[in-house]
Amino acid sequence: MKIDSITVPTSELTYGCLTAGDSGPLALCLHGFPDTAYGWRELLPALADAGYRAVAPFMRGYAPTSIPADGQYHVATLARDATVLHEALGGDADAVIIGHDWGALATYGAASYAPDRWRRVVTAAVPPSGAMANAMTTYDQLKRSWYMFFFQVGLSDYVVSMNDLEFIERLWADWSPGYDATLDMQHIRDSLGAPEHLAAALGYYRATWGTEPVSADYQDIQNALGSPPPQPTLYVHGRNDGCIGVEYAENAAQELSAGSRAAIIEGAGHFVQVEKPKEFNQLVLDFIGS
Repeated sequence: MKIDSITVPTSELTYGCLTAGDSGPLALCLHGFPDTAYGWRELLPALADAGYRAVAPFMRGYAPTSIPADGQYHVATLARDATVLHEALGGDADAVIIGHDWGALATYGAASYAPDRWRRVVTAAVPPSGAMANAMTTYDQLKRSWYMFFFQVGLSDYVVSMNDLEFIERLWADWSPGYDATLDMQHIRDSLGAPEHLAAALGYYRATWGTEPVSADYQDIQNALGSPPPQPTLYVHGRNDGCIGVEYAENAAQELSAGSRAAIIEGAGHFVQVEKPKEFNQLVLDFIGS
């Protein structure tokens, strides 16, 4: 199944998206950092073959999606973006939402805020809030998460941009050991090569870990964050994830609603959907088709 590029204008942003499939329920796929919509290149055709209209937007600030004029990057804004895209793409109650990393956080928020829009939920690489709250009190996870704190300082804009985004290339190597990210890095350089787009990507961390308040426009969604999605949710994690320890994923299903499950894929790291696409795709298709 061929992957096409489309543009989706909304009242706030104009999204560049990858899509596969002409009809069927909407399957919205949200990427994380440091990644792009091409991180779903293996899943989109599989979803289309299964009868879904699969769409993967470049998240706010990631080129070719526009940079938000309000400068908001808090997870509440990402969750509302998913809701806006559901409307713009003509989604209905049969839609499914799938998110990785920051896309997973957006997915938890969107599914909790507007549960009537999403029939099934799939997340990967970032466990639900209860598990993550426990993780961020441990030395081992804080050591893995050092980059979050580094991104709070202005020096990081310069360092991350050096040597054609070598910093990001090294993150991929640490987080997905043994995986060849050459193709992924080409897409990332295209998306985040300009300083303003790289600053947008780092802005996600600054909005969450810094002191920037959430805009009143997003406060209603902010209030929904922290609650697990009421829908059945599949959580997927790579055994060798160098970003978030697998020990925080093993009991992730306990933090989710009835009918949920967690799966750990052997031999995969943080970017499990491109490292082990066959296994990942089968888990997703079996779950959303159940």
